[in-house]
Amino acid sequence: MHMNELRAISVFVAAAELGSLRRTAAALNISPQAASQALAQLEQHLDVRLFHRTTRSMALTDAGQRFLDEAQPSLLGLRRALHTVRQAKDEIAGPLRIIGPRATFQPLLWRLLDEFCARYPEVVPDVQLEDRIGNWVEDRVDVGFRLGISPHEGVIARRLFPVQLIVCASPDYLRAHGAPDSIAALPSHRCSAYRNPGTGHVVPWRFRVGEDEMEQLVVPALCTNDETLELHAVLAGKVIGQLAGLMAGPYIRSGQLVPLLVEHVPDRASYFVYYGSKIAQPARVRAFIDLAIALLTNNPELVLTAQELEAAAR
Repeated sequence: MHMNELRAISVFVAAAELGSLRRTAAALNISPQAASQALAQLEQHLDVRLFHRTTRSMALTDAGQRFLDEAQPSLLGLRRALHTVRQAKDEIAGPLRIIGPRATFQPLLWRLLDEFCARYPEVVPDVQLEDRIGNWVEDRVDVGFRLGISPHEGVIARRLFPVQLIVCASPDYLRAHGAPDSIAALPSHRCSAYRNPGTGHVVPWRFRVGEDEMEQLVVPALCTNDETLELHAVLAGKVIGQLAGLMAGPYIRSGQLVPLLVEHVPDRASYFVYYGSKIAQPARVRAFIDLAIALLTNNPELVLTAQELEAAAR
């Protein structure tokens, strides 16, 4: 059914209820000419006469009465459905589908969800943590978090904070093996490597050199596709690893990890929150996006300053 057909049926039902085109036009906020034209088009479309009209009155024909009996309940049901959807859109309740990376973002996402659910207990989060970027429409995603901008067309991406990649070692490792004094010294150290679970490839370490960034493959003493396992291996003093600042930051600040080669820490990549157009979003989705932006955008707790890195390295 086209919207102009729905409009014509609405005019017909209102005219049957009110008994006047002028009152119908006023009730629907259209001109009497538009109301008359809509009825004429409906009669032409159905090839029946729906009203007996005079200059002062209008009455349903037999065909018009049968059409009213069939159309009126359906039109009322449709109006109720439209009202229900509009009302639900403004309620901060119901399911909220979220996706994000599995390891590095997990603790931060939980803090965000904990705060949001305390404010809006009627919302039911449905969280999928995985490193792949799936199909936005098929996965029915409301809000996503990713390193870098989502490739999907029509998706809005909002930068939250930069991602630092920091080479770290435990004090035990440094006492046993010393610290690399340059990128060129890495081959003489026990390094961990991360294997991308989506591609199966070993991810090279990244460094800032002057104004540029470079990639450096390491010979791994440990290779894993789990960032949490890599973190534990570094904390245990078995290897040195290049860890995301979001994961390593608390351990650097507590002294459990020591940052290395801090002059080469790259920080061009960022975490983003991404979502569809905010115009048609339910209130629960808009509220979650607003909270994520308010709590995470350039939050100093999530990024180590150059001064903190240098002090920890010393």
